[in-house]
Amino acid sequence: MSSAFTLMQSPVGTLTLVARGECLAAVLWEQERENRVRLGEVHRDDEKPILREAARQLDEYFAGQRQRFELALDFVGTAFQRQVWAALLTIAFGQTRSYSDIARQIGNPSAVRAVGAANGRNPISIIAPCHRVIGASGSLTGFAGGIPAKQYLLALEGQQSQAWDF
Repeated sequence: MSSAFTLMQSPVGTLTLVARGECLAAVLWEQERENRVRLGEVHRDDEKPILREAARQLDEYFAGQRQRFELALDFVGTAFQRQVWAALLTIAFGQTRSYSDIARQIGNPSAVRAVGAANGRNPISIIAPCHRVIGASGSLTGFAGGIPAKQYLLALEGQQSQAWDF
């Protein structure tokens, strides 16, 4: 099945929204690492309803008017990755979790590194809030959109720390 995409401007750069069927399959970054998310054939469709709705909800989020997304999502990955991504969806707006918190949540407390790797391959950034996952010490760790974007998203959600350089 081919996928459709559209572009949207945001405070963290141009985002590429990708749909597979009637579900959102990816939110990709302007400086996306090649093959981080595998999509297959993709064509542009700025009128696809799910993409328009995703852009609308993201605009509301960036404007401080939305804390929860209501979109049909299509995660493609291994069973373990999908388990991690499902756990991301449980992290409330304005909250953070560590990689070890997520590992414990999915019932695999020794899989901290594997959780980090799955988090790094999360195809639906922002909506499946991988930016809310931080190091056990509270440090901001790697992020597909870059650390400045992670800082911005956490600050938008009220998670500010003196240790972060804005």
